[in-house]
Amino acid sequence: MKTLLRWPSFYLGVPLLVACGLTLLTYDLPPDYLEGLLLLATAGVAMIAFDAVAGIRVPRSAVFRSRDYTGTRDAFVSLLFAGLVVVFCVLDLVLFPVPLFSAPSSYANMEGGRDHIRHVSDMCWVLPPIGLLCARHRGLRAALVIAGFVFPVLVIDRNRIFAALFSVALVILFRRDDARPLPWKRVLLLALGGAVVFSVLGILRSGTLDYVTLPFSDTYKALPQGVKWLLLYASAGPYNFASILAKHYRDTHFLINQLVPMAGSIVTAGTGIPLDASNVNVGTEFFPFLMALGPGGAVASMAALYALLLWSVRRMQPAVPLFGLLIFLRVAYTCLMAPFAPQAFTWTNAGFIVLCLLLQLVAALLPSRRGNAGTPFDHADPNGGMPTPTPP
Repeated sequence: MKTLLRWPSFYLGVPLLVACGLTLLTYDLPPDYLEGLLLLATAGVAMIAFDAVAGIRVPRSAVFRSRDYTGTRDAFVSLLFAGLVVVFCVLDLVLFPVPLFSAPSSYANMEGGRDHIRHVSDMCWVLPPIGLLCARHRGLRAALVIAGFVFPVLVIDRNRIFAALFSVALVILFRRDDARPLPWKRVLLLALGGAVVFSVLGILRSGTLDYVTLPFSDTYKALPQGVKWLLLYASAGPYNFASILAKHYRDTHFLINQLVPMAGSIVTAGTGIPLDASNVNVGTEFFPFLMALGPGGAVASMAALYALLLWSVRRMQPAVPLFGLLIFLRVAYTCLMAPFAPQAFTWTNAGFIVLCLLLQLVAALLPSRRGNAGTPFDHADPNGGMPTPTPP
């Protein structure tokens, strides 16, 4: 399993194959929908095959374990960044109704400037990994981890919960000694906790699944309500992708609105898209490209996302700089969620990557000695955030 975690395709190719399999399990698909699933599955297999040939890999666990970020300039800058995120999370809760305690439907209400605050508070998923890696004091570490998990629950943001769980799980696994067995109990506990929270919040946000009119299979219908939510979440994207491909529907507006800030709404609910169920309106990361550019555009977007993933893996070479790790965690998560909905090809995702690059530059420009400039570090990376290589 440790070997698979080091393959870039594990975060994109494998999820595409799993999502296609779950879609076949969840629905009695019309024959012409199979073309869309075949397109997604073929892309997944191609990524795995390329990985096998190219040999690009995430650094070994020994490299992760050799890094102590506490007290470095990178850690100082990242903790300031985490503090800013916490401030915006507090503002989000103080200035606007808390969806968990008010109307659950208010989670989607971004009026009154909440959308601007949410651009920053949405980065709450970085708090747990920064706390685990950079906080020297146990209290600060615990506070950042708790804040990163509690805030998404309060605002009923299942996506941020998954992002935080995913990041913490990878940090735990990557820093585990290769000679020691994987901490399956902790990882399974994180996965189980995320599944339970996701199902409960799904019911709070949208009620039961009785109103969803899709050709569900008999196997799906026999499952418990919570499991149905998970399967619907995992399979709705490929289903709608296959549906729109079979219907040859074209619309460029959604892709333009997604790529260009403030160009227009990216909401697909209540629009003219001929979805089989208007209340299930997700369609994979590649859905807007399919509508705008057809199957060729969808394949090109898959290749571009995989190239972005490979770039993020290379950013962690040779010895896992902190902001390179944060970029990888973000890109890997958007790839994991690619079978569901667009997150990678958005200006907010691009903004996070640029922000990390700028923060790494700021950290590299800071003085490295307390005596020279009074900087609050006990020690610092001599290479300004680009650490000396450590043998694997």
